[in-house]
Amino acid sequence: MRGRRQTLRDAAGRLAAMGVPDTALDAEWMLAYVLGVPRLNMLTELDAPVSEADGLRFGELLSRRLTREPLQYVLGEAVFMGHAFRVDERVLIPRGDTEVLCEAAIARLRPGLRVLDLGTGSGALAVSLALACPAAEVVGADISIAALDAARANGEALGASVAWLAGDLFSALAGRVFDMIVSNPPYIPAREIDGLQREVAWEPRLALDGGEDGFVFYRRIAAGLPAHLAAGGSLLLEVGNGQAELVAALLQGQFEKIQTIRDLQGLARVVAGDGYTG
Repeated sequence: MRGRRQTLRDAAGRLAAMGVPDTALDAEWMLAYVLGVPRLNMLTELDAPVSEADGLRFGELLSRRLTREPLQYVLGEAVFMGHAFRVDERVLIPRGDTEVLCEAAIARLRPGLRVLDLGTGSGALAVSLALACPAAEVVGADISIAALDAARANGEALGASVAWLAGDLFSALAGRVFDMIVSNPPYIPAREIDGLQREVAWEPRLALDGGEDGFVFYRRIAAGLPAHLAAGGSLLLEVGNGQAELVAALLQGQFEKIQTIRDLQGLARVVAGDGYTG
């Protein structure tokens, strides 16, 4: 019976041979998942044995990761804003970058506010906002029925009150007006998607493809604001690297204040417009 240390070392070596990044960390997360213990706790007892059953289960997870299936899909969950969201190939994996968007939105929340998460995917944004301010009215919309099924399940599991609607951006929201609209829309230029890290190929292209220049959805969202954003309202958008200036320019003249919010790496990650003037 092999110990944890050797199991992790062998797995990291196999992952490295396949070009997987963060090999040691991925191996640790998978073994901790199989053992049902926190990763840091597992690391304090590396000489402990791994049972045959746990070894077989770990091998199954490792085989999936060796195909470059994202670790979050292998484990079936991703942690976002301290909450565990179930994720699979139906939805984009919630990432730390998007927590910058979520935190900026939470700072603007108050009871009774009508909030829309456009392109909700796993529901990470909508659910996190609803949990942060249960008295807000939160709606999550997505064109993908499969994604909405995943989002609804996440909302139920975490006890969040969110209304889920199926539609292409604002198409299911005729006559509805919101005080805050948040979105992490598809923003990768179509020609660049196939050149991304192999793990990204597992995620729904629908959630990645921002059209020829990456700005298609920003333009469509801006065009829908007059019918769906209340006077004085806020719009918060996640943006890709190098996109903030153009997205901000797209919103000029529609808000009293437009600001760019940077992530922990210092990259412009969110464009926020406050005080919508129409």
